[in-house]
Amino acid sequence: MAFPDRRTANILLTILLFAAVLVTVYAARRILVVFFFAILFAYLLDPLVRVLQRHSILFRNLRGPAVVEVYLAFLILIALIAHGLAPGVLRATDNLFDEVPVLLDGLSTGEIAAEIGDKYGWSDAQKRRLRSFLAGHREDVQSLVRSGERYTSDAVQAVGWFLLIPLLAIFFLRDGPHIAKVIIKLASAGGKYGAIQGVADEINATLRSYIRAKVILGGLSFMFYSAAMLLLSFPHATALGLAGGVLEFIPAAGWMVSAATFIGVGVLTNSHWIWMAVLLGIWRMAQDYYTSPRVMGHNLEIHPLMTIFAVLVGWEVGGILGIYLLVPIIAAIRAIWRWYVLPSAQPQSGPVLVTAMRE
Repeated sequence: MAFPDRRTANILLTILLFAAVLVTVYAARRILVVFFFAILFAYLLDPLVRVLQRHSILFRNLRGPAVVEVYLAFLILIALIAHGLAPGVLRATDNLFDEVPVLLDGLSTGEIAAEIGDKYGWSDAQKRRLRSFLAGHREDVQSLVRSGERYTSDAVQAVGWFLLIPLLAIFFLRDGPHIAKVIIKLASAGGKYGAIQGVADEINATLRSYIRAKVILGGLSFMFYSAAMLLLSFPHATALGLAGGVLEFIPAAGWMVSAATFIGVGVLTNSHWIWMAVLLGIWRMAQDYYTSPRVMGHNLEIHPLMTIFAVLVGWEVGGILGIYLLVPIIAAIRAIWRWYVLPSAQPQSGPVLVTAMRE
């Protein structure tokens, strides 16, 4: 017997190849996540592109100009929102940068205890206890400040990745049919083109349903936020509500940013921010445990309990990214299961992925 044995060498080489692929995927995980979000963003804009492609006066049936028109409309919408929010946000930001150093210094030394006590009518003994508590935890406060600076640096990096997503989505919107064809041909090199095409169609339909569900949830949040802030006499209620609806696409962190923004605006403008905080809490409970599971389950054909389970497991495994990725991953696994394990459940309709992106 020759050494090394040919079969053993092939097995070892296969294992090494899979290990190299896994290591490469792990090393490039951030890039892959950015590309995944770019694909989702392309799915979000694709219906608008197809509408303009069909009904454009000057560029009918031309996909490239339709993509350009959609991006121009997107930029105009962002400019309008920024124009409505910028003056108030800039004033609040200036005040924040002026007050935060003084506030942090007062926290670390304990001098803020006198200001709080005078504001709420505390006794001298209560002020002394708070001052001694803050002075005794000075290192903890300073550590919290350093952590905030580190998180700020990470947030700046995240903004850079976030700006890259719509740029990458242009290529998926413009060359989507060609990319889909190439991937399907590569995956079906073994001769199973029909099965691979069917799985691709199922995944395509799943991603479309997922984006549709996110749009519905974002629209519901926009209506609730706008109505609540109009009722409580908040400034720029509609623009803030629209921003909150858009942030609904970001799981967990999106509604936290929205809530902090709304409450901060209420505090700075002397609006009814306490009532706003109560309404936000009620809406969050309804959204997380009633509306979202049912909307997601209906669009993705997943039981609401499974949707809640996927969200909780995603948060435990991967945090915010885990929440965002696990629900469509489960739906994609379900699509593969239907094609390879339950052949009788296969849909009888023709290919969707290439034909839908062609339209």
